[in-house]
This record gives sequence, C-alpha cells and structure tokens, in this order.
Amino acid sequence: MEKGKFKVLLSLFIISIIGMLVFVHLNSPTYYIQAPPTKRAPPPIKAPPLENKLKIPEASYSITPIRGSKHFMVSAFIDHRLDGVIRVISIINRSSLQPLYCVYCSAKQVCKTVHTDVQIHSDHFRFPYGASDVICKGEHMQNATHVLITTNEKGSADLKMEYLPIKNKVVQETFKFNFTICISNLFGDYNNVLQFAQTMEMYKLLGVQHVVVYKTSCGPDLEKLLKHYETEGMLEIVSWPIDKFLNPSRGWNIKLHKGDIQYYGQLVTLNECIYRHMYQSKYVLLNDIDEIIMPYKHAKLPPLMEDLQSAHPNIGVFLIENHIFPKTQFEESGKFKRAEWKNIPGVNIMEHIYREPPRKNIYNPTKMIVNPRKVQQTSVHSTLKDFGGSFHVPFNVCRIVHVRVPLQGRLTKEQLSVDKRVWDFEQELIQNIDQTLKLSGFL
Repeated sequence: MEKGKFKVLLSLFIISIIGMLVFVHLNSPTYYIQAPPTKRAPPPIKAPPLENKLKIPEASYSITPIRGSKHFMVSAFIDHRLDGVIRVISIINRSSLQPLYCVYCSAKQVCKTVHTDVQIHSDHFRFPYGASDVICKGEHMQNATHVLITTNEKGSADLKMEYLPIKNKVVQETFKFNFTICISNLFGDYNNVLQFAQTMEMYKLLGVQHVVVYKTSCGPDLEKLLKHYETEGMLEIVSWPIDKFLNPSRGWNIKLHKGDIQYYGQLVTLNECIYRHMYQSKYVLLNDIDEIIMPYKHAKLPPLMEDLQSAHPNIGVFLIENHIFPKTQFEESGKFKRAEWKNIPGVNIMEHIYREPPRKNIYNPTKMIVNPRKVQQTSVHSTLKDFGGSFHVPFNVCRIVHVRVPLQGRLTKEQLSVDKRVWDFEQELIQNIDQTLKLSGFL
C-alpha cells in the first residue's frame, strides 16, 4: 500500500473513532463530580417560652430568699396606678439594707436589669424584719412576665434562680367576688372549730363569697374543717411557711413577744392579700379569724356598702370599730347551749351577747372594709398609703362582733351591754352550721 494512501486511511479511522466517541457522549446520561459541601450555619432555633426555662417557686405565692442578702421576695404585681411599675411584696431586714436590683423578663427571654426603690412600711413595730415594697421602674414593663430581685447590679438572667410570676397584668373592671375576707395569720395549734364554722356561715348570710386564710399551722380538727370549706369553694388557703425562714413573733409587742417579725408576718400577708385581689374582688375585708364585721342598719353587707359608697364616693377605706364580747360571760337562758355542739372544740358565739363598753381615753381599734384599688400600703387597723382617704363608720351602722377573752375582765354582767344582733340570723345560721359540721365529719 502506498504510503500516501495509508496516511489518508489512518486519518479517516481516527476521525471516525472520534466521531463515535462524540456520539456516545452526546447520547449518554450526564454525570457531574460534586465539589465538597461547604459548612453552613444551621437555621436559628426559636427558644422555648421563658416560663419553660425559668425556675419558678413551687407555690404561686411563696417566700423566696433573695440570694446574697437577708431579705425575701413574696409576690409580684404590676401597679397600673403608678405608671405600670412592678411592685414586689417583700420582707426586708431593716438593719441589713443594701442596693437591690430588679431583673424582669418577657416571654421571649428579653431581660433587663434596673435599680429598685425599697420602701419599708412605717409600721414594723420595731421588729428586725418589716413588710416592704421593692419597686422596679423601667421600660416595657408591660411585657414582663417574671421578675427577680437580686443583689447583682450586672444581673443577667440567671435561669437557676427563682423568678416570681408577675400578676395583675390586666386591669379588670368586673370582679369575680363582691366581698373577700383576708384573715391572717393562722399558726400554732389553733383549733377553734365551732367559732370558725359559725363565723364562716355568718359571713355567707351577710353576702361574702370568698375567704382567704394564710396558714402556717393549726390544730387537727380545724384542719379538717378548713379542707371542707376549701373543697366547697368558699375558702382559699395560702400556705405561709414563715417559720421555715424566720423566727416569727406570736404578737405585735416586741417587749412581750420576741422574734424576727411581727405576728407571723401579719402585715406582709395583709398587703399581699390586697394586691392578690386587686382585680378579683370589689371589696376586701381585713379582719381576724374571731371577728365578724356586722352591719346593724342593713340586713347584709352589699346594701351597707352601697349606701356608704354613695354617701362617700371618693373614699376607698371604711374603718369599722372593734367591740369585745367576753367569752367568759354567758347568756342566762342557755337557749343556744346545744347538745349537738357539746363535743365540738371551740367557742359558741351565740352564747355570748354581752358587749364591753368603750374605754375612756383609750383608742378603740378598727378593722377595715377597703376598695383594694385605692390602697397602696396597709397596716392592721388603718392604711398607711391610700388614694382617697378613709371614713370612720358610725358605731350604730356597723361594728365588729369580737368574741374573745375580755379586755375589761373586772366588769360585771350588769355593766355590759346586751347585743343580740347575731340572733337575728339564728334559724338559718344554726341549720347551716349543723349541715357544715355533718359534712365535715363532726356530727
């Protein structure tokens, strides 16, 4: 074969091979070699709601130590009357004052730290610890859901510390209750079953729907009765373990009753109860477990307050005189010395109709019916700060029936006044007391 022809044939062969390869490539699936994947940041994860992460005290209202101090937080509220500040009801050691800071957090975990204004109530009876308000002022507090009082100025949100839920966030103009009674404090082995049942049933007849008791301890029989009223729905029992944190006094006079704080923290619980029911109850009655605020010119409490409020529209505090009915003086006929109640522990108020006269030159203490939205701070017998002032209700309109040990024990029965107001309710009252004692297992 000639050399020239061979080159031509070789060229044609190579061209044909190349053509075949191109044909196969164009008619085959396409393959790519992927480059190594680049590292990308994961999409942002939305944090869970704050209440799922914050450590909250077991009880909605409890006693929580403020870390690094001798002070305690109790409960927190928005105070709409003072530009929406956060008010933390607290127990402050008056001899260990130090700067305190407020960490308040929203549901989106946005937390801010601000300075506080510590306001120790003027009535502390010279005990080392006093009822106090720790006021937090800052921006966007209306969005806050939880708050912490701390001694740390840099105060980032420490999720291991106990935060308080903030209450009263929304102003309510309609109320769950018309009348709420705040009773403080129940401690020791108090076991006065019969008088407590009589008082509760009397208040029902007077138009009260709700009673709150701050309980540290009580006797076994009264414990059973409390559970009955709690199940029934009228009684709210607030656990108050003040003795787990302090050495509470059993009285108000520090010379007679030693301790860290007056009468098991009575002033703290009274103030806490007012704020707790700020938008739950139209009126709040502040009195003791053995006292009945009794209307004398009206059948019940609602018409009494309608008339008082109509005559004094700007008043939010109504002072009611306390009057002693000695439990040592008995009604002579014995008509209410009932055999059914013989074995029930406690005092039978229906047997005690004799009232001590006012003592000359001695202040007769009062208890109160208040509009909680007009009270800023309260003591036992009067408010410390309020909006609108107070009115002393005349003795013949309303007074307290207080069956207890006498204050004027030397007076004879003839020197006492006869007051049978409780007897006006005797038929329905006795029937209801018996029914309660049966349901709670005493009869």
